[in-house]
Amino acid sequence: MSRRSLGTAIALIGIGVVAGVVLMTTFSSNAIEQLFAADVELGAGAPPAMAPPAVKMLNDQFVNVASAVTPSVVSISVKTDRKGVSMRGMPQDFFRFFGPDFGTPEGEEEMVLPESEAGGSGVIVTADGYVVTNNHVVENAKEGGITVTTTDQKQYKARLVGRDPLTDLAVLKIDGRFSAAHLAQRSDIRIGEWVVAVGSPLGLKSTITTGIVSAMGRSIGIVGTNEMNNQRSRYAAENFIQTDAAINPGNSGGGLFNINGSLVGINTAIASQTGVNAGYGFAIPIDMVRSVVLDLIDDGKIERGYIGVEITSVDEATAKAVGLAKVAGVSVNKIVKGGAAESAGIEVGDVILDVDGKNVKTSSDLQNEIVLRRAGDKVNLKIWRDGREITKTVKLKAPDGVDVAAKTGGIEDLDSPADDSEPVTIKGLGFTAAALTSEQRSTFNVKQGVYVSKVDRFGQMARRGLRQGTVILKADGREVTSPAQLKRVITAKQAGDGMMFVVKDADGSKQAITVEVPEL
Repeated sequence: MSRRSLGTAIALIGIGVVAGVVLMTTFSSNAIEQLFAADVELGAGAPPAMAPPAVKMLNDQFVNVASAVTPSVVSISVKTDRKGVSMRGMPQDFFRFFGPDFGTPEGEEEMVLPESEAGGSGVIVTADGYVVTNNHVVENAKEGGITVTTTDQKQYKARLVGRDPLTDLAVLKIDGRFSAAHLAQRSDIRIGEWVVAVGSPLGLKSTITTGIVSAMGRSIGIVGTNEMNNQRSRYAAENFIQTDAAINPGNSGGGLFNINGSLVGINTAIASQTGVNAGYGFAIPIDMVRSVVLDLIDDGKIERGYIGVEITSVDEATAKAVGLAKVAGVSVNKIVKGGAAESAGIEVGDVILDVDGKNVKTSSDLQNEIVLRRAGDKVNLKIWRDGREITKTVKLKAPDGVDVAAKTGGIEDLDSPADDSEPVTIKGLGFTAAALTSEQRSTFNVKQGVYVSKVDRFGQMARRGLRQGTVILKADGREVTSPAQLKRVITAKQAGDGMMFVVKDADGSKQAITVEVPEL
């Protein structure tokens, strides 16, 4: 290229640069933005539905509660020695997650997992580091194998202070100064109120879910069950708060708080066939928590008192049978031999209406009142017996492994001769009664009654608990002397009437069975 052509090119480039600078400076900043951004505008100019002040206040309160209670909820890690079978290295608990029908492969050898980890949640209930959790979270812990992690991610080795399998509660101790939860009063808990569940489910730290109190006084039959034989202790106490706040594995031992941030219960269980939340969660109520925790902190064990009865909630058939004007109270089905009830003169067939002036509507209500008391305490029971109210004072006793039994007693029979001994079948109720033999009188240690020789497993009496091989002692408050006399007592009732039978087993225990009389 010639020098002249090169100079011309450079001059043209220079003119172009100068012209571009001049052109850019003549545009306003707004024009530049429009040039490059075109007409793109992200989102609407304002929220579509502004929350009213009252709703915003409720939302802010949930935020405040979450912030306030989280420091009192901890994560618990537990090292255990556990037995299980493996399938290609997978522990037995893996298969249990899928339900009882997902069986263990045949031929698998039992193995001991040298060190496995479990975990749950807990709530700090004192500033110096006492933590309440579920018994089932820590019951298999190795010595020194419990670690507590607070929300600031600090870890503490925890000491097991004590545990109570019959309420599924346990207390741990960690050293330091902490933010303790505020404990509510049970009387302040209402069905329908908002609650917040806080815990560490599925390995997630400080998870918060909300819901309402769905029901009170639930008993679902999970506490106090022995894993080895799957037998549940008759002394187990359940009186759960039911909530629809999501509770998942790991939430066990965490807190259920009300809208004020006060602790109303300890999360303990879910109702689910899959192992994850299905809309029904359960928490141990705060009054039971308070009583158990104080006992465990005091001496590491529970000195709980018992009445010494086996009970069921009164239903319509029972109310009719005993002459109650409404369905209320709990029916005494069995008496513990040597227990407090026997000493106080409580009888099979009695209906307990209240405890120290507090109405008892269900068996859970009675359990909750008694579980708050210790052995040696006295309680006044209002009882319905033979169509009238009476009061009995019972001094609670410790169970001491006593056997279930009942003392013999009754009223004089005036209805029929004792030789009316042909077997009778009560088809409407589904059982057959025969006269007692001398051997049976000796076996059952009774002077009179009738032997239940056959029970229709689909009949009404079977559904209410009658079993073959037992003795009916009373029917409708009258001592039974023969099969024919029993039939006359039954047929004297009108269809739809309630009726109570007192039955004795060969082991000496008595049971009250109530039915609604059908068309015979």
